[in-house]
Amino acid sequence: MGIQNLSAPPRAQSAPADNPSRTRRHGGGITHDNTRHTTRFVVIGNHLVQHKELSLLAIGLSCHLQSLPAGAGADIKSLAARFPEGPTRIAAALRELEAHGYLRRERHRTQTGRIVTRTVSCNQPHASRREPADTGCPPAKRTPTPPRRPGPKALPAVPRPSSTAPALLQTALDLLADLRRRDARLLLSATDTAHLVPGVAAWLERGVAPSAVRHALTTGLPDEPLRRPAALLAHRLTDRLPPPPPFRTQSAVVPPPRHPLQNCEGCDRGFRAPETESHCRDCRAAVASLP
Repeated sequence: MGIQNLSAPPRAQSAPADNPSRTRRHGGGITHDNTRHTTRFVVIGNHLVQHKELSLLAIGLSCHLQSLPAGAGADIKSLAARFPEGPTRIAAALRELEAHGYLRRERHRTQTGRIVTRTVSCNQPHASRREPADTGCPPAKRTPTPPRRPGPKALPAVPRPSSTAPALLQTALDLLADLRRRDARLLLSATDTAHLVPGVAAWLERGVAPSAVRHALTTGLPDEPLRRPAALLAHRLTDRLPPPPPFRTQSAVVPPPRHPLQNCEGCDRGFRAPETESHCRDCRAAVASLP
């Protein structure tokens, strides 16, 4: 009967999982035959493929999601049609990835009002899963929108003429363009001039001479610089608008009667006079001067 060797193990023992170096020392384990990828590849972090809490299905599914182009289908129905695991197992794997920060599902409203779910695959887990990101993880920093500056205030309204005759409007335009010669602060832009032309035309239409309009616009201006000269002129055109001229009816003028032509009985000269007169004016005067 042989003597039992108590120091020899009864069967071969595998290396513990937490000591892979023992397997490598004995010549076992994996080796790699790698070829460098130059096209159609995706970079996957070891923190994912060697994750200690994720299932093998969740790790493989995350690798697949990271390899998809933007816009590809990543919902449970599309993935179940692609892989044999079925919707139940795929849904569980998606929940694993979502719990560990490798996946986010966000709800967005389209321009038509429809609510859609967007799947965001993250190649790096991050702490906050609520902040939306469109192009990568962690979410890109958004450039703050500069405050919108208020636009210039609109010019006050000006009176409108009843006539738009070209000659009337041209006179008003020339008057406004000439104001800068009297005061350099009244240099107007083309837009401001076009706004003020109807107001000046309304004054001219009311019988006000161009010199009087010019005097009303340029007299008594403040001494300080004019920030908005066009607004000041628009206010004066409205505030100082004179009343329309009084309405005058054309009196009916009765033309003098046209008497028939006849010959004077005294000098035989032709003249016009009522038929009751037989002598011309000169002969009547000569007869009246006789004693």
